Amino acid sequence: QVQLVESGGGLVQTGGSLRLSCAASGRTFSNYAMGWFRQAPGKEREFVASIAWSGSYTNYADSVMGRFTISRDNAKNTVYLQMNSLKPEDTAVYYCAIQKNLYGGPSRNTYAYDYWGQGTQVTVSP
Repeated sequence: QVQLVESGGGLVQTGGSLRLSCAASGRTFSNYAMGWFRQAPGKEREFVASIAWSGSYTNYADSVMGRFTISRDNAKNTVYLQMNSLKPEDTAVYYCAIQKNLYGGPSRNTYAYDYWGQGTQVTVSP
């Protein structure tokens, strides 16, 4: 059974930083691309960032480009999202997800992912 457990969310002021972590189990982590998505109240879930199985390729939403960095540590079965220069519009529940296919690229599409974490709340105060 695949499990994804996010951590690292919290309350931060505008301009601050947070690092989210997502620990994976139940699948050979190093063979699968990973993604981060977020959902704000009243809005649809949206893509934030993704990373290929090898870590060599990444993909970012325009809204976070240059502020957020996705990375992975295959030895620890963990993917990270470093978030800098946070803005109130970054407030959302953040979810990590693992792709359904082996050796995938850094997809932006939710249908490419088959397991999701429970989410971690990120709140950025003005």
